[in-house]
Amino acid sequence: MRTAALVVLLSGTFVQLMSVTVMQLAVPSIRHDLGAGPGAAQLALAGYTLTYACALITAARLGDRFGYRRLFVIGTAVFTLASLACAVAPGPATLVVARLVQGLGSALVAPQILSLIQTTVPEHRRARVLGRYGATMAIASLAGPLFSGILLHLDPFGLGWRVALALPVPVGVAALAFFRVLPRAAGPAGASRGDPAGAVLSLAGLVLLVLPLTLGQDAGWPVWTWLSLAAAVVLLAAFAAVQRRVRYPLVHPAALAARTTRWGIGAVLVFNAGIPSFTLLLSLQLQGVLHRSPLQTALTIAPYAVGALLGSGVAEAAARRYGAGALAAASGGLAAVSLLVVPAMAAPAPLLWAVLGAGGFAFGLFTASSFSLVLSRVPVEVASSVSGLLPTAQQLGGTLGVAIAGAIYTAGTMGHAMAYEAVVFVIAALATAALSGSRARSTAGSGR
Repeated sequence: MRTAALVVLLSGTFVQLMSVTVMQLAVPSIRHDLGAGPGAAQLALAGYTLTYACALITAARLGDRFGYRRLFVIGTAVFTLASLACAVAPGPATLVVARLVQGLGSALVAPQILSLIQTTVPEHRRARVLGRYGATMAIASLAGPLFSGILLHLDPFGLGWRVALALPVPVGVAALAFFRVLPRAAGPAGASRGDPAGAVLSLAGLVLLVLPLTLGQDAGWPVWTWLSLAAAVVLLAAFAAVQRRVRYPLVHPAALAARTTRWGIGAVLVFNAGIPSFTLLLSLQLQGVLHRSPLQTALTIAPYAVGALLGSGVAEAAARRYGAGALAAASGGLAAVSLLVVPAMAAPAPLLWAVLGAGGFAFGLFTASSFSLVLSRVPVEVASSVSGLLPTAQQLGGTLGVAIAGAIYTAGTMGHAMAYEAVVFVIAALATAALSGSRARSTAGSGR
């Protein structure tokens, strides 16, 4: 894959993940400017993740059927137009709809990026390219609140939050202008056959799972949220059963055959049950309890972003030398950081910056390494299925973590919420240790 093609692909990854978090600091300004109630504001914040997380598995199969480059272009066009609609939204209803469409566009794009890397990059170069992909994810997820805080403070032309939401537009336009540098790649045999039952069951099941997790906390967990979660379990169980029976399933039957892949997807899900909620808790505590401005909040969190950049930079070498052990160390490091955050907030600022910098380093190391370690040896014929499952696990983990951490924070204190974060990262460390063991067994088996 040429450098220009990789730049186009990674630019898509950057703006998609930045858009997940760019509204975290902007919600108060949006509510004031648009007269949005708390429900509409929450939907505008969470609607993107709702459609993004739920459509990834189906979008991966559509890429197999219609071509990865074609789906990348369609998804980028939808995402870019929706981003523009978010920026110029005249009212909360328009903003909510635009965010839902924006998430759908992202879902169409994300698995195509991984599928193109898996099917067109030679195996000996794949780990390095996937490492750059992971580094882009790490930096992008922290760029949202950082850019948002700065733009809310500068308020260019009196359009602060609107400029923040418009940031993906020029990137999307550039990606569409240069899409021809992307390679053409065909899906595996049988990709032209559909699995409508699987698509309906997975979409409906994931929507019924994610919707109550995103809205339940602010709504006070009414009866419909529990009914929705119960229905989600039934539909997703039916989806799993259907996948074993149909001739051309939505998820390739070999996608989860390898222990490394199963443990890797599980580790990504658990780790991300701590990551988005960690930065959200920091923002809530700094802006709410400590009454910091959006700019002060962004600058306080900035060392976390710097640490993520440094961690991403050494991730490839660490993964090559230590394998999944690097992921376990990063998870354990974040568990320690979570327990240090609250006392560091009461200490002089440099101590908090050092703690957050160390946490960011661990986050960047894990994120830049995990996808590479899981995907680098995935067979080409199952690439698209795993390309849909991994980001789905990432987004579902984040959604679940935000719901749990938010409930703990509301009912208790920042200390209780950070204790939850520490437990999650310890579990992630144990899961990645198991991943390391499964890789070792796989390597020993291949050597016999």
